[in-house]
Amino acid sequence: MALAVIIAVICSLHSCDFLNVNDYFEETLKYDSIFQSKRNLERYLWATAANFPDEGNMYSHPGSAFACDEGFSLSNTDFDGSQYVLGNVTPSSYYRMARWGTMYIIIRKANTILANIDKANDLTTLDKRDILGYTYFMRAYAYYHLLMQYGPLVILGDNILETNEESAYYDRPRATFDESVDYVCNELEQAATYLPSTVSLTFFGRPTKGAALGLIARLRLIQASPLWNGGEAARRTFGTWRRSTDQTLYVSQTYDEKKWATAAQTCKRIIDMNAYTLHTVAKMPDTYPLPATISDLPFPDGAGDIDPFRSYSDMFTGEALAVRNPEYLWGRMSPDATSFSSFAFPVINLGGWNNAGVTQKVIDAYLMADGYTIDNPSPEYPYSTTGFKGGSNVDFSGYRLLGSVHNMYVNREMRFYASIGFSEGFWYCNSTTDNNRRNQTVTYYVDGNAGIQAANNNPFNYPATGYVMKKYVHPDDAWAGDNAKRIAKSFPIIRYAEILLSYAEALNNLTTSHTVTSEDGVSYTFTRNTDEIRKYFNMVRFRAGLPGLTDEELASPATIQALIERERMVEFLFENRRYYDVRRWGKYESTESEPTMGMDIEASRSSGYYSIVPVNHSKVRNRVVDKKLILFPIELEEVRKAPSLDQNPGYQN
Repeated sequence: MALAVIIAVICSLHSCDFLNVNDYFEETLKYDSIFQSKRNLERYLWATAANFPDEGNMYSHPGSAFACDEGFSLSNTDFDGSQYVLGNVTPSSYYRMARWGTMYIIIRKANTILANIDKANDLTTLDKRDILGYTYFMRAYAYYHLLMQYGPLVILGDNILETNEESAYYDRPRATFDESVDYVCNELEQAATYLPSTVSLTFFGRPTKGAALGLIARLRLIQASPLWNGGEAARRTFGTWRRSTDQTLYVSQTYDEKKWATAAQTCKRIIDMNAYTLHTVAKMPDTYPLPATISDLPFPDGAGDIDPFRSYSDMFTGEALAVRNPEYLWGRMSPDATSFSSFAFPVINLGGWNNAGVTQKVIDAYLMADGYTIDNPSPEYPYSTTGFKGGSNVDFSGYRLLGSVHNMYVNREMRFYASIGFSEGFWYCNSTTDNNRRNQTVTYYVDGNAGIQAANNNPFNYPATGYVMKKYVHPDDAWAGDNAKRIAKSFPIIRYAEILLSYAEALNNLTTSHTVTSEDGVSYTFTRNTDEIRKYFNMVRFRAGLPGLTDEELASPATIQALIERERMVEFLFENRRYYDVRRWGKYESTESEPTMGMDIEASRSSGYYSIVPVNHSKVRNRVVDKKLILFPIELEEVRKAPSLDQNPGYQN
């Protein structure tokens, strides 16, 4: 977690290595000793925080790309999300994705700090504020993880549960979904009153007021969405799910439009802080020329003075200095995101694992360079499923598009090139001094240098769709060869782009006027304001070098919703957002039922590789689509402790 793993010291007076908290703190230290001094209390706090997972860990994150329709891997062991979509996760078989017990341990320890903080006599008023802020945030963040993975919570309040008691002592029912969201948001509001608005560069990774508000905005948007807000999806999925102790429905079956206004209000509070902007890089001599359909006004009113490729790509490759990124409401340095890049590199010659696949659905979601879809391209920027680019290579923004690439990959928007590895793609691998492993053209057809026959006798080390995730790969990164190195990656837990698109979505779902008063006493009145939707949606589009919304598009809420859904799919690719989005929209079953498509990896370049076909593998054929997979099951050992703890729908204890 970013609270615990940072790039420098966090303790105000002591140098601490939070990558290995047990070096300086023993869990066996008696509580009386823990709360005797500021030093011990801080150590207990950060040792507790170290139990949070790295959200940049795409191997075992419950909401990873491999647990939804973004990613696909043949690996049996690398990505636990694959096991989830195969239906292999049960109350007694969780792989590496169990969170329930760990999060409640964190909550217990946070409650212990709150109950005993006044025993540390050497705390100044400022010290106490800091510890309270991080403790409230830590407790709320633990509940947030539980809510996102399991749904309705068991809310403990300030209670400190003793250990080694009889089962009846731990028996507590779950709250409803709305009660759970309200509780976590109130906890985050409490944390925000103590947390600073900014932290110094030395303390990058510490949550701020913006981080707390960003999590609230995310939860309020989920709460307003069809699955959880009395829509048809709520009725279809949770219409009969009742708490066994009193028959209360866990999920509201009555639509409440004001929840969208509440979501909009939190987003607008963040916008009005004027603390965040989208990350941009200034236009350079090699910046890709803007098509005529895109405004050439200075950003944020157009893309005339920025480099769209670098503005997006540099956030993920490690090129941008994370500690100065104005788009991060909350981010962290992520060793897991750095190691994940190895799964994009071919096995032979480039030393990777080559199995972090991306689906054709994602590829087709990217727009053309001038903003048209692949289904309706313009004559100036055509799209074709046949033929090859031909001619010379094209270099722009430090990226090389080879003349040998297929026409499907020509004339695409900048985020496509920043994110997707496709056949005939060029890999620099600049850090290695081994010339045989630099400046490589990677090919995924059956006899290509990264295809099935080049899997190095491992049946899983090739991309079954013909695409890999290149978003976290820097041109200097190399995994093989003399002096091979990787640029350290940061992971954006919450980006300002998410706040802007969430605000636009919340406004778009309003049909009348609603007034909402924030926790700090400011009243906001919201309607479906098309000027606001245009302004903030367009910022994300302009940063990507794409045109903004038209009046015709803005006139239709259904059209805007569809555009927002496409935009979120592309903008947040492999950032652990899509899994939750398709569920809250009530679209999980339909999106997961679509076939997994890709290139024909069993064909050569000349015999049909560039045909879009269903992926032919048992891991595709055996994927399970079941509404019970909207939520994870609670671990069996936890349910058995508490008879009143209802299991999630569809799972057997």
